[in-house]
Amino acid sequence: MYTNLKKQVLLQKWFVVAAVCGWLLSSVAATVFAGPNTGGTVIWGRSGGVNTLDPAKGVSAESLTVIATIYETLVRYGDDFATLEPSLALTWESTNNAKDWIFRLRKGVRFHDGRPFNAQAVVFSFMRQMDPRHPYFPKDIGYATYIFDQVQTVQALGDHTVKISLKKPYAPFLAGLSIPAAGIVSPAAVKKWGAQFEDHPVGTGPFKFKQKGDDGEVIVERNPAYWQAAPHLDRVIYKPITDNRKRLLALSTGAVDVMDGITPAAIRRIQRNKDLQLVRIPGLNIGYLAMNTAKRPFDSVMVRRAVNHAINKKNLIKFLYQGLAIPAVNPFPPVIWGFNEQIADYPYDPQEAVKLLRQAGYPDGFTTTLWQMPVARFYNPEPARIAQIVKANLEAVGIRVQLISSWDWKTYLKKGKAGEHEMAFFGWGAEYADPDYFLYNLLDQDNAVKGHASNRAFFKHTGLHKLLIAAQQTANQAERIRLYRQAQHIIKQQAPIVPLAHMEQFLVFHRKVRNITIDPREYHLFHKAWIEQ
Repeated sequence: MYTNLKKQVLLQKWFVVAAVCGWLLSSVAATVFAGPNTGGTVIWGRSGGVNTLDPAKGVSAESLTVIATIYETLVRYGDDFATLEPSLALTWESTNNAKDWIFRLRKGVRFHDGRPFNAQAVVFSFMRQMDPRHPYFPKDIGYATYIFDQVQTVQALGDHTVKISLKKPYAPFLAGLSIPAAGIVSPAAVKKWGAQFEDHPVGTGPFKFKQKGDDGEVIVERNPAYWQAAPHLDRVIYKPITDNRKRLLALSTGAVDVMDGITPAAIRRIQRNKDLQLVRIPGLNIGYLAMNTAKRPFDSVMVRRAVNHAINKKNLIKFLYQGLAIPAVNPFPPVIWGFNEQIADYPYDPQEAVKLLRQAGYPDGFTTTLWQMPVARFYNPEPARIAQIVKANLEAVGIRVQLISSWDWKTYLKKGKAGEHEMAFFGWGAEYADPDYFLYNLLDQDNAVKGHASNRAFFKHTGLHKLLIAAQQTANQAERIRLYRQAQHIIKQQAPIVPLAHMEQFLVFHRKVRNITIDPREYHLFHKAWIEQ
């Protein structure tokens, strides 16, 4: 594993603080109540329903949260989310310049269907996401490209040893194996259910699947044969309540015990309720404005810099994020190692924006379109109001903006991946704490392919590409930090996006619910939780 340097230590401190706060709450409660108690049900009110329970197909936070409790991965992040620790793999080592990885697996683990977990199950789980010729390859693959695109072969070396060979050295590989998409499935269950496996999931996790409703509600129940200590809770219910106000009302009246998807406007109301506990942690996310650099006038770096100068981020944070976010300077949050603190943001300076537009050949400005997100997301809680303010900022410097808000979220993303926009709001959340997850996915030329682009600025820069690939191919973290700091200089100078904000993450729950494992990706877990009587 890589050495924890300054930024990784900072990340650890942030999450240790959150973990300690939760521990203190539990400790105080323990002086009054006996605990932990066994039994009971926790109901989690969520902003949306679960659409799949197959790790290979999950992409939404609503689905991946449940996937994370039914299935397990070879490695996982500790509660501090700063270091990787054993899960289904006890130990691992790399050779051949980190191209070959050997994982020695935990013995005595069984799937929820009673079948033994072994090396063959790992090979099956990974190959069905890697190989389109695999008989159980899912049609709608999810996050596999972030991990398995780098894999050449997966082999079982006996019942409890797996060898994974990569096509080339890839430093983020081990961290990538921690995401829910890399969860190990029961081969017998996949073969039994085929395409319906997503509604009949079988893993090795602390909770096993009970039932799924037509509205996306899911019930999981305690796995008494769990290889670690069995959960205290009898079951967890993931209940979709799409309206934010109705979800908060359900929490306030006790109809649900836990709630996420909290808007800034609801924070003060929550804080006034003595029965509720609010947890705030730094967000591993970014909300940003993408300029399509493949289209005029955004092929001009001076125009892109002008747009950066024109937007008043501090007002956005103060009035729309209500102080619950920090202004974004670089394309990933400062709690992740490798963040370049020496880079200064473009200051809000309308006069400089006008000057740059004149130098770019637009003395009278220009007319363009700006796509407004059709749904609120954790990185953009007020999409309509944010779009209106950005429009006003741009028009103040001569950029005449037509707001576009014609599509649902699925269509919006599809058109964005195809590069149909001129300017559009997007965001990104980390599945693991590595700069590569942001910089390579959001701004590398490899990901600017129309139709499935994650680089929604369609930004192509040979120098940046060389730095990001070099950082992927070295296991020396100090060298990776050096390369990523150079990359951030190029990105700031070229200005293909306007980084807007890093939103904090929130979870609200009744004080009777103790010891929830808080995850900055929103995959909060209940395997150690209990309910005070």
